[in-house]
Amino acid sequence: MQKIKSLMTRQGLKSPQESLSDLGAIESLRVPGKEEFRELREQPSDPQAEQELINSIEQVYFSADSFDVVKYELEKLPPVLNLQELEAYRDKLKQQQAAVSKKVADLILEKQPAYVKELERVTSLQTGLQLAAVICTNGRRHLNIAKEGFTQASLGLLANQRKRQLLIGLLKSLRTIKTLQRTDVRLSEMLEEEDYPGAIQLCLECQKAASTFKHYSCISELNSKLQDTLEQIEEQLDVALSKICKNFDINHYTKVQQAYRLLGKTQTAMDQLHMHFTQAIHNTVFQVVLGYVELCAGNTDTKFQKLQYKDLCTHVTPDSYIPCLADLCKALWEVMLSYYRTMEWHEKHDNEDTASASEGNNMIGTEETNFDRGYIKKKLEHGLTRIWQDVQLKVKTYLLGTDLSIFKYDDFIFVLDIISRTRLDELRMFLENETWELCPVKSNFSILQLHEFKFMEQSRSPSVSPSKQPVSTSSKTVTLFEQYCSGGNPFEIQANHKDEETEDVLASNGYESDEQEKSAYQEYDSDSDVPEELKRDYVDEQTGDVPVKSVSRETLKSRKKSDYSLNKVNAPILTNTTLNVIRLVGKYMQMMNILKPIAFDVIHFMSQLFDYYLYAIYTFFGRNDSLESTGLGLSSSRLRTTLNRIQESLIDLEVSADPTATLTAAEERKEKVPSPHLSHLVVLTSGDTLYGLAERVVATESLVFLAEQFEFLQPHLDAVMPAVKKPFLQQFYSQTVSTASELRKPIYWIVAGKALDYEQMLLLMANVKWDVKEIMSQHNIYVDALLKEFEQFNRRLNEVSKRVRIPLPVSNILWEHCIRLANRTIVEGYANVKKCSNEGRALMQLDFQQFLMKLEKLTDIRPIPDKEFVETYIKAYYLTENDMERWIKEHREYSTKQLTNLVNVCLGSHINKKARQKLLAAIDDIDRPKR
Repeated sequence: MQKIKSLMTRQGLKSPQESLSDLGAIESLRVPGKEEFRELREQPSDPQAEQELINSIEQVYFSADSFDVVKYELEKLPPVLNLQELEAYRDKLKQQQAAVSKKVADLILEKQPAYVKELERVTSLQTGLQLAAVICTNGRRHLNIAKEGFTQASLGLLANQRKRQLLIGLLKSLRTIKTLQRTDVRLSEMLEEEDYPGAIQLCLECQKAASTFKHYSCISELNSKLQDTLEQIEEQLDVALSKICKNFDINHYTKVQQAYRLLGKTQTAMDQLHMHFTQAIHNTVFQVVLGYVELCAGNTDTKFQKLQYKDLCTHVTPDSYIPCLADLCKALWEVMLSYYRTMEWHEKHDNEDTASASEGNNMIGTEETNFDRGYIKKKLEHGLTRIWQDVQLKVKTYLLGTDLSIFKYDDFIFVLDIISRTRLDELRMFLENETWELCPVKSNFSILQLHEFKFMEQSRSPSVSPSKQPVSTSSKTVTLFEQYCSGGNPFEIQANHKDEETEDVLASNGYESDEQEKSAYQEYDSDSDVPEELKRDYVDEQTGDVPVKSVSRETLKSRKKSDYSLNKVNAPILTNTTLNVIRLVGKYMQMMNILKPIAFDVIHFMSQLFDYYLYAIYTFFGRNDSLESTGLGLSSSRLRTTLNRIQESLIDLEVSADPTATLTAAEERKEKVPSPHLSHLVVLTSGDTLYGLAERVVATESLVFLAEQFEFLQPHLDAVMPAVKKPFLQQFYSQTVSTASELRKPIYWIVAGKALDYEQMLLLMANVKWDVKEIMSQHNIYVDALLKEFEQFNRRLNEVSKRVRIPLPVSNILWEHCIRLANRTIVEGYANVKKCSNEGRALMQLDFQQFLMKLEKLTDIRPIPDKEFVETYIKAYYLTENDMERWIKEHREYSTKQLTNLVNVCLGSHINKKARQKLLAAIDDIDRPKR
């Protein structure tokens, strides 16, 4: 191949690579055409012969490029030229040339695709090189422009600007350092202004800034100085915290709390606060007593200042005892009021913090805040009891440290004035002269409106912890702290101020003016039925008015219907006796609060008042042995137990049997009183008045009202009761007070037992023929008679309601009792049947369904009481022998007579004699345990 190339070179031909080296001659490079290649390839060829021709070419032809072929051939010519030889030699050279050309053509055709491809790549490379040349030209042009526009002066400006910025930062740092060095002056000013939060905030910011610039030697000692300043601020803050113990200022305390919050020491602040309150109590009482002792001593001897508080109290003189005690209470009141306002502040701000925290997302901070609030709340609640005990202890020490024997009884008469001389025998006199008429009070009546209970509404008891005060369920009362929060002192009120207060609890009862009402009250003065001493007791001690109880019964009955508009509202139902008992309870509670050591004895006597009142109501209106023997009107076992306990512990039955020995027996048995007797003015036997239903309602519901008031007072009584005696109070409420409403059942059962003529209904049922052969479509007349009885009962009930409001529970009990008795009378009537067919039993069902349908239109009670009691008895007639025996054992609510009659009537229909004997034996087995 190399030989061929050399030969081509000698012949003036160039290889493809050499042709491509001259890019300028690319277009002039001639590539053999397809025709030439075709002619060369179409020539007859002998590859071996062609190769031999190529091999026969002299080696010199394949030498260096400087080889001159023409010269070489000319030199080879012989001296004598022979044309024939020359032509032959020429033909040989042509053949060699043709063989080389053909070989070259074959090589070109073989490499033509690669040649074309390489040519295209070279063309693309040429285009890329041209583009690169353009880019390089543009880049050099722009670099030249930048070189000409960005001079050394521009770089100098930038350097100066950077230096300026560094100097500004340095100036700012220098100013900050200067401010830090002058911080102590501003901190002093803020402390004088009592701006503790601002001072602490400034100090903390300065500490942070000093830490930032600690690399400057000029402030190396500033951190320690700021720490000392911060400790000084905390000391002043503690002094400021102690000031609120005697004179609470909301703005001052707010700043103090904000300052402690910035320090992160809210819990520490609360601990310090309670310590300050304890110290304030001690210092306050000591200074008050010391002032009076030094004043009375008449000299400036300092020996009193070195005495203990307990010893100092022994030097109080009789003349200064009461003023000193008053000033002592006033001073301690200021301390307690400050503590109350402190609690109030925290409660208010806790609510605000909770509302703001609910809007934020910082859960960690919120949890910490909640923990602090919980700690503060528990600390305040615990501290309230402890501080209150400290206050009581200081006053108690003052009282016990003085010689009370040197004081006159008149000095304490205003305290003992609240003690009433009323005893149980006087309550018996009230009850025996009570006609059980309604005492008309206003619909919004509350015992807190009575003078005797004003101490609960206006203040908290001095002997009861403020955290244990009872709260009225009817309305929100104003506490003593709230009343004097804006100013004043409760210990500045004189005892005679209570006489200026007035009560407004009685309703007008339809009178056009108070003068008409008073004139009606005066009508009772000439009534000879009530003892004169009782009239005096009925006069209200505070207002001098005579309550409505003093109005004669005839006067009340003669009033028009409009006069009883009071009964249309839900005014409390109570009597004058109930009102007097409530007043007496209030007086005893005041005595109990002032003389706490005798609290148990006072509560014990109050329980006796309630016990006797309850026993009297039961004795007057609820005791009826004939009805209780039926087993339906019996009181609950708990009520019977309570009544038996009262009778055994409080009622003197021997004295009750011998009225002439009342005084002697009362003296011998101070803990017992005779059983009361109902006034002869109270008539309970008239059917027109539903057997004294109005009086029964007034008596029973007044007892229930009294029980409700005791329930209301329970928290207060529990607070003053000694811990060891609390079980007595709990037993009194659970076994006595809670049973008051249970008296409704036996009392109203007596009315229900007489309101309807049940005997007449039995007679009508006895005349009915029950062994009919056809199913009847018309009910019997005894049903209509019974419904008329209920209609008459409803009318009478409405008439009674014009005199006395009948509460819904009372109305429901009356209707329930009457319906229950009627249904049991129906069963008793069915049990009297001698003969009965299947059609007769169907007639019984028809009668009872008619009765139910009409009855449901008269009452809203659902379901009808004892409805199943009647229906079950009627359906039992159809039972088989085995079912009947099982039914008898399961239904023990029926009497032996009713069960026996059911078996006897079934005899001959679907039960034979043998089965009858078996069923009667089963009934006898059930009845045997009752005997």
